[in-house]
Amino acid sequence: MDTLETRELRYFIAVAEELHFGRAAERLGMAQPPLSRAIQQLERRLGVSLLERDRRGVALTDAGEVLLHEGRAVLDATAAAARRARRAGGADSPGGPRGCHRLVLAVKAAASHELLQKLLDVYAAEPDAADIEVLPCGICEQGELLRDGRADVALMYTPFNSLAGFDSEELMTEGQIAILPAGHPLAARKALSLADVSDVPDLPLARWPSHGTYAPGPGPEIHDQTQLAQLIALGRTVAVVPDSARAWLWAEHTAVPLTDAPPVVTHIAWPAHSRSLALAGLIRTAAQL
Repeated sequence: MDTLETRELRYFIAVAEELHFGRAAERLGMAQPPLSRAIQQLERRLGVSLLERDRRGVALTDAGEVLLHEGRAVLDATAAAARRARRAGGADSPGGPRGCHRLVLAVKAAASHELLQKLLDVYAAEPDAADIEVLPCGICEQGELLRDGRADVALMYTPFNSLAGFDSEELMTEGQIAILPAGHPLAARKALSLADVSDVPDLPLARWPSHGTYAPGPGPEIHDQTQLAQLIALGRTVAVVPDSARAWLWAEHTAVPLTDAPPVVTHIAWPAHSRSLALAGLIRTAAQL
């Protein structure tokens, strides 16, 4: 047995994530008995147990853990293929001509504004340039958007974003700054170290999500740039960000360079298997900036 149906994977992933057949069936919009039978049939076809069932509930076996991880990637890939095929043919562009190629570029909101504007302007001058839709996204969401096909290409930032599974080109390296409330004593300094801003009693460091979870700490959990800007202005937090973030500073903010923060490298990244000529043209333009 060397093939799986996407329907089977959707059923199994729902159960694996809920660890409860009733909740999984409700999520899938189906009755529980046929869902249970489908999972049992899948286990027989694979020749392994995917789930451990007892009176305490449901748990994943080692084989189930592997299928959950691989199955998510498969469903992302099939969704991505469908989205990119429709986009390449113009099927998802109401009012636009069919066959008019469009690329979706995912960018972290308010990041790398000058670089992004230059890239869009230079690429638009190319004779065969595709239409570029800029898709602003939240913190560290670019990878997910690339994997499931909602984006064709993204601006990503190491060490914050993982480039695993993507091809990429380096575009820019910059330092980092601390953004503080303008009236805070540290805002008067010409430069700071990470130690200076890591343990300020009245100004805890903002916490960013990593793979959907937040590290423990007293600082606020940050969900988007607007929230961060307001909390800094109110004197509730300090943030360590790339120097290009100066573009969105408010009058109530002060940016101070950090002397020992690791450099941030901006990459343009895309799925490693891409064969899009339009995408290749955009990458070529970006690499020449």
